[in-house]
Amino acid sequence: MFGVLLAIEIIVSILLMIVVLMQSSKGGGLAGSLGGSSMGTVFGVRRTADFLSRATTILATIFIGLCLITNIFFLPGKKAGSDSIIQKGATPAARPSALPPSSQPAATPQQQGK
Repeated sequence: MFGVLLAIEIIVSILLMIVVLMQSSKGGGLAGSLGGSSMGTVFGVRRTADFLSRATTILATIFIGLCLITNIFFLPGKKAGSDSIIQKGATPAARPSALPPSSQPAATPQQQGK
């Protein structure tokens, strides 16, 4: 069932991209190059804009609905007893009890001035 919903969602997303690109913007958009001009002759200029706007709304609603259904019902949810790392509290890192001995002797005040 998850695979079927995923396939439908991919198809809807591709159709949504095509419909959005076909809408003409102030600069003409890709409507002329993707056949939007011939679509205007079939439906009429006003009906084409209404059709593309309505198709965008419907496809976007279907896309969001499928996303919600997939996330709520098919993806694994949180277990009731699981806590996040922040809620569990961080365990303190092991600190060395003593500093390792240095191989060089400590500098005297006369050597620091040089």
